[in-house]
Amino acid sequence: MAASTVFIVGAGPVGLASALLLADAGIPVHVLERSPEQPRDMRASTFHPPTLDMLTRLGVTEELVGAGLVAAHTQQWDRQEGLIADFDLSLLAGETRHPFRLQCEQWKLTDMLAQRLSGHPLATISLGTEVTDVDQDEDGVTLRGRCGGETVSHRGSYVVGADGAWSTVRQSAGIAFEGYTYPERFLFISTDFEYAERFTGISYVNYFSDPDEWCVLLRVPSMWRVLFPVATDIDDKALLADDSIESHLQRLATRPAPYRTIHRTIYRVHQRVAARFRHGRILLAGDAAHINNPLGGMGMNGGVHDAFNLSDKLIEVLRGGDPALLDRYERQRRSIAIEYINAGTAQNKKHLEERDPAARRQHLDQLRRTAADPGLARTYLRQSSMLDALRQAAEIH
Repeated sequence: MAASTVFIVGAGPVGLASALLLADAGIPVHVLERSPEQPRDMRASTFHPPTLDMLTRLGVTEELVGAGLVAAHTQQWDRQEGLIADFDLSLLAGETRHPFRLQCEQWKLTDMLAQRLSGHPLATISLGTEVTDVDQDEDGVTLRGRCGGETVSHRGSYVVGADGAWSTVRQSAGIAFEGYTYPERFLFISTDFEYAERFTGISYVNYFSDPDEWCVLLRVPSMWRVLFPVATDIDDKALLADDSIESHLQRLATRPAPYRTIHRTIYRVHQRVAARFRHGRILLAGDAAHINNPLGGMGMNGGVHDAFNLSDKLIEVLRGGDPALLDRYERQRRSIAIEYINAGTAQNKKHLEERDPAARRQHLDQLRRTAADPGLARTYLRQSSMLDALRQAAEIH
């Protein structure tokens, strides 16, 4: 393996997007993924407008849109009062080539990126390879790990840790992961029930506020995904049992027949940001650098934005540019992770679960006013679609 090779740990959307950007720029890349095959689990499912704009550069946006559902509207509901506000993303038509959210399973993107990388002369993907340790010196990085029961070692110029919340790359570098974990857990249920039969005019992206049990209802091509908060004093087995799942779904939409579910998963949810995104030749992106609750769909999108920001700077550095450009990556993307992504998603959760009647009423009334005024709605959509985040990052030097 050439010493100039950039190693990328993690074959999720962030790692694969980074690899394809670098390889297309003439830089050898080697992706290391601990799983023996590309994951196809139900993770992120919302692509924001600027993310779709970016992915056009990799030649996957048109195919991705064809594999998903175009969500022209997002809606805010209240479980007692019904529909509160409908936001029309066409208001962003002058600011993005894709004035809509795309509802599409994350694994479809990773499959598309992996397919493009598999035939690329400058790219290698090693599945079933677990990285156990990373260190560096002035001239490069060394990665050690295991593959097929054998010990392996690799040498390259830089390493990008895109290996998730429990990142080995981050831990090897001794970088703290600062923040907190929510006391409650999040329960995701996927079902083939058609919620449009129950909620007239429902969009593909819906947030239901409630002081007792808020929820999120999202459509992907083959199913609806429902998210509920769940108590800390009930074990996972009981929460995932048929009667528990049925009870949650019936409270949201009563029906005589039982629900048929496709997936059931419980997550611990965190709001954390790495103390550093760059440590010499060790770089972090995506969940390895920042994690947040899923309310707003900013996690995977923010990670893809990391990938483009970092890759462009790393390409310039490897072509002879100033390595200090990578410090700017940290300043830009870490600031956005703290001030925009983590702050915004935490605020979204607070609004959904608000218990104070006056504060709750004030927020619902504000949503109604905002949706009814095109100017206010456009401002709201620039923020919620992450267009503002990218503009804010670009201003950081």
